[in-house]
Amino acid sequence: MSGPMALGPAGAEDTLFLRVAGDPQGSTGPGRGGPTDAVDRLAAELADGIGPAVHPYEVAALLESEGLTAEVIRERYGHRSLFSLASALYERVPRTFPEPAPPPDPWRPDHVRCALRGVLFALPGLAYLLTGRLWRAGGDLDVLVVAGLVSWAWGQALGHRAYLRMATGRAEAGRTLLKGAPLGALAATGAGSLLAGSAAAVAVAAVQSVYLAAAGVLLVLGRERLLLAALTPLAAGAAVLPWWEPGDVLRLALPLLSVLGTVAAAGRSLRAAPGDGPVPGARRPALPKSLPYGLFGLAAGVLVLLEGRRHPCAVIALTVSMGPAEWLLYRYRGMSVAALRATATPAGFLLRSAGILGLCLVLYVLPLLPAALLTGAEPVPLLLLAATLWTALLLQAFGVAWPPAGVCLAAAGGAAAAEVSGWPPTALALSLSCGAAALLLSACAIRLLGRPAPHA
Repeated sequence: MSGPMALGPAGAEDTLFLRVAGDPQGSTGPGRGGPTDAVDRLAAELADGIGPAVHPYEVAALLESEGLTAEVIRERYGHRSLFSLASALYERVPRTFPEPAPPPDPWRPDHVRCALRGVLFALPGLAYLLTGRLWRAGGDLDVLVVAGLVSWAWGQALGHRAYLRMATGRAEAGRTLLKGAPLGALAATGAGSLLAGSAAAVAVAAVQSVYLAAAGVLLVLGRERLLLAALTPLAAGAAVLPWWEPGDVLRLALPLLSVLGTVAAAGRSLRAAPGDGPVPGARRPALPKSLPYGLFGLAAGVLVLLEGRRHPCAVIALTVSMGPAEWLLYRYRGMSVAALRATATPAGFLLRSAGILGLCLVLYVLPLLPAALLTGAEPVPLLLLAATLWTALLLQAFGVAWPPAGVCLAAAGGAAAAEVSGWPPTALALSLSCGAAALLLSACAIRLLGRPAPHA
């Protein structure tokens, strides 16, 4: 079809010409004002539907949906056909093109899930309140620290690889976790055993490593509620300590029950994964792709450890804040998509992106200020450490892995060297290392994420 169709039937041109010449409004009734007023009233009533029309055909379809018959069109509105009336209404009503409704936010966070994850990161620490007096908690602390650092690094790398495998099939991700989690627990236990001075310390390191491996499986698979249920005995035992002494048997049994429950929940979740094969044509991701995520986990663990040696309660607050940190990662992505729709130039988007990054950083670190003051910790090192971790996680969420790993490793190395040498003081070393890291990572985020392409 090369052009619009005629609004009237064929051969009606002469009739239309004579009628328009005799009555500019096309009225056929006894008075000129009656049908014209009726058409005006109809135009006012249907203005919302007529305004967005781009052609009289759309108005004709609207009139048909209103149930106007040919007889009503002739007698009430003075037009001889539906198309004639549609043309008159189309000319009377100005064009209006309302903005479409905003689409739903594709990055809307799950508020309950994010809050729950923050709690789950902190709850396992209650095990040391229950079992600390049953073994040399002070003398063998280094065993747990080394095992924990290995578990943290391994868990970060394994989680990333499992997410990559999730794209090729949930069963593939399950097999990755089934193979990787026991290896991680074994590696962490072995690393801790190198410093162990007793069999009890080795056993505690093994239990800790097994729990962290199983909990990592549940978190990757999104089974936070199962993990919370498994930790219920541990939480209940720690909650009654201020009022009741449970005794050595319960102090040992309740944490072990939580560990066994976590392992059982992880095994059940892995068995429940669909048994279908990998997506046809999908390639197995290379192992080095997950290496920077493991290195970042190691660096983050060292930085948190250095802060925790001085102010353990402040680190608990930082651990709980990982839930809000994840929520803010989703909000950053959602606000960036909204900014992409609202800006027309790359420079405008860059400015908005920098503002969104600054807003998210402030919203994350600001609540940690009263937590630092309440726990007696210096606010500056804690806030800069939090800013470093969140910015690194943001870059990782967009697949930028090596810059966060390299910057955080350098910061951890500098702070650890200061801790060993005794100069500068740990607080100053952490402030300088994390401050420089936060600045570098923020500049990297603005440069890489201030472009529309990563958010499209």
